[in-house]
Amino acid sequence: MKEMNFMKGLVRKPGATNKPGQPPAGQPQAGEEEGRRWYVVQAHARVEHCAQAHIQAQGFETFLPRVQRTIRHARQLRTVLAAAFPGYLFVQLDLRHDPWRSINGTIGVVRMIMGQSQPLAVPRGVVEAIRSYVDASGVARFDRDLTEGQRVRVKLGPLAQSIGELMQLDGNGRARVLLDIMGGKVQTKLSRAALEAV
Repeated sequence: MKEMNFMKGLVRKPGATNKPGQPPAGQPQAGEEEGRRWYVVQAHARVEHCAQAHIQAQGFETFLPRVQRTIRHARQLRTVLAAAFPGYLFVQLDLRHDPWRSINGTIGVVRMIMGQSQPLAVPRGVVEAIRSYVDASGVARFDRDLTEGQRVRVKLGPLAQSIGELMQLDGNGRARVLLDIMGGKVQTKLSRAALEAV
């Protein structure tokens, strides 16, 4: 999924090193102003909203992008708001002035994603780009970049998790999709909000 691939690029394994002569990943280049930056907080799975609330209670600005997902339980389908990047959220800090170490001891937080001695900043513009996908209802709409001919996954409704090819988009937010179901091809119309790029 697009959102998961994004997080893999941001979260590096502890102890990862940079090439000689390069500053640590996510850290400012020589002459670049530090100031307020976005950082990644790893939270306990499925309680990202709890970690967010406790971090905000300490006076920090946070961003937890959410997407709509269909979950199946006891033969019933439910559409819920879930974290776009399960187990992660963003916090904005100025490391020179903010008491960021308290975040690691916050309820719901596993740890901040760290460099050698301080948190690793998200590259500039990344969080701002994600925020541009959030609609008025607070839902991240990653479906806006879908193009005809693209492989897609259904993320909402009874066909959730089905894979297919996006055949056509119309101006009313509907999509015609050719789904691979039980060894055959089935054509159906869905809301484009129910789709995500594979």
